[in-house]
Amino acid sequence: MTTNDSSGTRAGDGTGEDRGCLRAVLAVPLVLLTLVAGYFCYLAVTIRPSGSWDDDAYAGISLAGALAVGAAGAVAALWLAPSVRRVMGWGWAAPALVLGVVAAVRWGTGG
Repeated sequence: MTTNDSSGTRAGDGTGEDRGCLRAVLAVPLVLLTLVAGYFCYLAVTIRPSGSWDDDAYAGISLAGALAVGAAGAVAALWLAPSVRRVMGWGWAAPALVLGVVAAVRWGTGG
């Protein structure tokens, strides 16, 4: 059994430096998906139809909302994995979920 110098824990048991490295690796997809959700949420909120006849704007709102909700759902699905939840707190998933809710509301209201 190999132990660390001062802590007495086994090397490679997911504590200390291993956990920090794992957090950095898992943060990459979470942050990228959150940025994608933010971009599409921004699009969904800022697109303004010119009138009731502007079907392209309504389609853009629907598409942007669906993509934002999809990206937020991917963040939630990734965060629900037990290995991810051990090292990443709710603070990593919450922004994407808020963006997903905002986009879903905009998508649901239809403009």
